Amino acid sequence: MERDQTPVRTTSPLPDVLGQLGALRRYARSLTRDDGEAEDLVHDALVHAYEKQSSFRPDKGIRNWLLSILHNTFIDRVRARRSRQRRIEQLTAEVHADPAGYQASPAQEHALRLAQVRQAFMSLPEEQRAVLHLVSIDGLSYAEAAQALGLPVGTVMSRLARARAALRAFEERPAAIPPATPANIVHLRIVGGSDDANG
Repeated sequence: MERDQTPVRTTSPLPDVLGQLGALRRYARSLTRDDGEAEDLVHDALVHAYEKQSSFRPDKGIRNWLLSILHNTFIDRVRARRSRQRRIEQLTAEVHADPAGYQASPAQEHALRLAQVRQAFMSLPEEQRAVLHLVSIDGLSYAEAAQALGLPVGTVMSRLARARAALRAFEERPAAIPPATPANIVHLRIVGGSDDANG
């Protein structure tokens, strides 16, 4: 029996996506005004494009289609950020309106405290933030962080010490939502690299 030689049709990949990265990055930077956020935005947009590739119409052009997805992704992120900010502002306003009688739920306290922790971290100088991220979040040793940043180990340890001191000072501040009790205070755990025992 002769085998059917008709080729099986498969879903073809989107055309020339890599060729559009430059345009996507330029547009993302103009929207976010931040290189890091721009890269995240391009990544999210490409994920959405992959998920929606069946809706792509070649007559519309790949660039316009990708830019449209990137723009809509940016709008969604802005709306989500504004929604979180409104919830925090509403909660803060309620606390200030009646600080003695207000009793926040643990989830509300946790959300607000996390926002404050993130704000404290982002307020650190860039060089301290980079060291703290590599050692405390990614778990690199002092030597590994020094190698990644092209710095002496002593410089890494000095910057990390200053960053930790700043965050400890933040941690010692009372939470924004009274009354604070041992059961509902969210503590910032400041961890170190694998060289902590030696530093």
